[in-house]
Order: sequence, then structure tokens, then C-alpha cells
Amino acid sequence: MKSTGEQRLEFSLDMKSGVPFYKQIIFQVEMAIADGRLEKGSQLPTVRSLAVDLSINPNTVARAYAEMEIRNIVVTQQGSGTFISDKKINLNAIEREQILSQITKGYLTKAASYGFSLQEILTNINELGSEMNKKEEQV
Repeated sequence: MKSTGEQRLEFSLDMKSGVPFYKQIIFQVEMAIADGRLEKGSQLPTVRSLAVDLSINPNTVARAYAEMEIRNIVVTQQGSGTFISDKKINLNAIEREQILSQITKGYLTKAASYGFSLQEILTNINELGSEMNKKEEQV
């Protein structure tokens, strides 16, 4: 997904969260709008390409796009694609914390089930964070 800054939003789905895939797609788009990764006019991937990328049924992506269009988050231009509208999305600190907590809990639970200690997990997170920072500085 390209925005005006040519930044690509990488979608990912949590198969075990219990949250329907179409809602996860919507949440990720809303988060990207709220934090500025997606701006008005940014184009979303086609239904088919996103479905292939996520290995899910295209109807699931179509449902997410349709719901976002109903909520005026996106606009679809026949033959051109689906674009972010000018609707402002604001997530407060509590909503952001809840989302991060859910993601973190899933990660920690999975890592612990493989026998990793909290110290190993924290070390890994710090290393990955350093790598991400280096990549961001290069851009």
C-alpha cells in the first residue's frame, strides 16, 4: 500500500486472536490513518492482491473495504482503486494501549510456550528495535 511518501503498510493477521480478519484489516487501516502512515488519497492494495498477500478469501478483504467505505474511511473509484478519504481518525491513548497490550500478550504467550525467558524476549526486542531504527534512519 503506497501513501504519498511511498511508504508501504504491511498488513498482518493474528489467526488466534478471535478477532475476525476483516476487522483486523479495518483496525490496521485506522491505526495507520491515526498515526499518519496513511494520508488522504493513499491507495490501498486491490482486494485480490491483499487477499493473496494475506492468504485469505477475497470476500473477507471485500467485506473490510465495504465496511470502511460505509464508514467513510475509504472511497472506491471504479476502475482506479480504493483510496483513503479525508475522514480524521483519532485513537486515544487508552485505545492505543489496549491494542498494543493485546499484541504484546499474544507475542509473550507464544514465546513463553517455546521456553524463552522474559530476559531472552526483552533482549530480542531490543535487538530488533535497534535494527528497525537503523532502517528508518537510512530512509
